[in-house]
Amino acid sequence: MTVAGDRLTNFPDSECTGLTDDIGWQWQSWEGLPYLTCSLLSRWSHGFFTRDFSPRGPIELTEILAPGAQVYRLQQIHGNVVLNTSQLPPVTAMGSSVQTYESGDGLVARGELEALWVCSADCVPVLIADSCTGLVAAVHAGWRGTAAKILPEAIAQLVAQGSKTENLKIAMGPAIAGKVYQVSVEVAAELGATIAPQNAVSATADSILEFLHQLPETPVLADPEPGKVRLDVRLCNALQLQQLGIDLSQVAIAPFCTYSDSDRFFSYRRDRLKKIQWSGIVSTCDTSPC
Repeated sequence: MTVAGDRLTNFPDSECTGLTDDIGWQWQSWEGLPYLTCSLLSRWSHGFFTRDFSPRGPIELTEILAPGAQVYRLQQIHGNVVLNTSQLPPVTAMGSSVQTYESGDGLVARGELEALWVCSADCVPVLIADSCTGLVAAVHAGWRGTAAKILPEAIAQLVAQGSKTENLKIAMGPAIAGKVYQVSVEVAAELGATIAPQNAVSATADSILEFLHQLPETPVLADPEPGKVRLDVRLCNALQLQQLGIDLSQVAIAPFCTYSDSDRFFSYRRDRLKKIQWSGIVSTCDTSPC
């Protein structure tokens, strides 16, 4: 299985094309500050923002991508709750007041010029767009959300609104890479159970891990510590998408690791600080003939 951009952890700026199957990742600049975009989503205003933009939030960042768009975000809870924009109010500037947010980890647009935002510090930010409807989704997929299949849930909600899976473009932004993400065997098996056919393996962690190791591109790597493995959460999400019948030419994975690249990204696993970077995408009515 080959997913666009999944070969490198990091590469120099001079080589930041990340091209596989004509899909690339590009660094953009705003007032000298870098953020990442994906050619797969080139028709939509979007960005995977770096730590350089902290402490700016969704309102300020939307002004960079699409001034005047309605802004939406959630109070993330590491689950699989996905809401659409008709279920919550847009974010507004509150001055000294504290705004409360609906709980969840995924957002689906219902109209045009809606900016959807998720934050992350090692978890996977996923931006999705429909080339026919112009609608978008944004998902925060940590290991718990991935185990609860939040990305398939977001896809299901888009399909319920009229999307077809073959028209979806899905970009997974910077996150902790599998080769440095140590987890317990039990955590890896919990995610693996979402990928392994129920009739192919027993319910034990060992049988699930054995199945994962036999995959052409396994999301599980060996770890020297007993009871531990290394886990590629982005690849787990890509395998879940493949189970939905989504062709992997529709999927891109950013070749950047939040843990390894301290200059560009916050990482909770590395620093143990509650600091985040934002990723967002704006819906559009400019669609292709379908």
